[in-house]
Amino acid sequence: MKQDLTTRLEEYLKNLNFSKSHDNRVSWDVYFMRISRMVSERSTCLHRKVGALIVRENRILATGYNQPPSGFPHCDSIGCIRDALSIASGKNQEICFGLHAEQNALMQAAKFGISTRGATIYVTTKPCSVCARLIINAGIVRVVYEQNYPDPLTDYFFSTCEITVDRVIGGEPVEG
Repeated sequence: MKQDLTTRLEEYLKNLNFSKSHDNRVSWDVYFMRISRMVSERSTCLHRKVGALIVRENRILATGYNQPPSGFPHCDSIGCIRDALSIASGKNQEICFGLHAEQNALMQAAKFGISTRGATIYVTTKPCSVCARLIINAGIVRVVYEQNYPDPLTDYFFSTCEITVDRVIGGEPVEG
């Protein structure tokens, strides 16, 4: 019986012919951006839900979404300090109860001793210049984002420090 199976297996392997076929799966960028969007659903921000995913060698290292520090009340329960003070989007980023998704993902990696050197970060919204600095110093070499964010200093930092930046919208890469 065992000999029969061995013979059949050898015959099968000897006659096995396969060629590399077209991969019909979504690209890694689309896959990870979809996961980033799912991560953003945990956010309790009243204005913009952002998700971030740090990936190396197509493996997820850490995730983050915008929220206040652990143990601090969430904005959906205490209100938005920025609304209360009439602070416009993109201004006075330091006046906010929440951390950005990128910051939380980097802190998660640090908390668990995970190196981010050579990694890619997928973010649903383009990083601000504060997060850009953190991303650069964390050794992340590529940023993939979906929604734009108006901070020209981010572009300057990434360009000067030779960080690759790609935009993916709805599964399609966007030029520029």
